[in-house]
Amino acid sequence: MRDSVLDSAMTEPGDRAPPPYPAEKARGGEIILRTPLRRAIFIGGLAGAVLLALVLAILGAVAR
Repeated sequence: MRDSVLDSAMTEPGDRAPPPYPAEKARGGEIILRTPLRRAIFIGGLAGAVLLALVLAILGAVAR
């Protein structure tokens, strides 16, 4: 009962849902790194994440 009250409060009677987005377009993500600086920042972030995981794993093993 409560859900139907909330649903009717959020939408106007004449509103329609937007058409569904095609799956082919939705899963076509690609990373575009056009400048050398953007590439360096991206690769540095990946390397930083790997190093952080490695350091935390080592500290976790030492703490036991």
